[in-house]
Amino acid sequence: MDYETIDADGFGRSLRGLGLNLLVRDVQAECAFLETVFDMKCHQVTANFAIVTYGDQVFQLHVDGTYHSNPLLGLLPETPPRGAGVEIRLFDTDPDLAESRAAEAGATVLQTATDKPHGLREAYILCENGYAWVPSRPKETR
Repeated sequence: MDYETIDADGFGRSLRGLGLNLLVRDVQAECAFLETVFDMKCHQVTANFAIVTYGDQVFQLHVDGTYHSNPLLGLLPETPPRGAGVEIRLFDTDPDLAESRAAEAGATVLQTATDKPHGLREAYILCENGYAWVPSRPKETR
């Protein structure tokens, strides 16, 4: 699928499985963060919307105003963090590299890259919208 040229109707009809849509204050800023820190790719970026790809996965960003008649809008907090309790896990991203990039980009590193007992090395990085991004890789065996 060509995410740069597909129209809204065709894109919507193509979606399957589990979907993720993040409401953000600034779509372009969130895209810059995701591309810089996690090597994601943003498509059809406007002030209101973007299609984001991470490997074979696809999700969407929408600015708050696009949800004018959606019941979820009334639940959004006026001040961050928005995504409290949600971890967006990126199992194919080097947590040490992402942590370094996040620090350079001015993002909040909530937890540095750490080997966890469940077999992963992971970091917790908050974007300016308060979503917790968790780059993870299997930890090295000794």
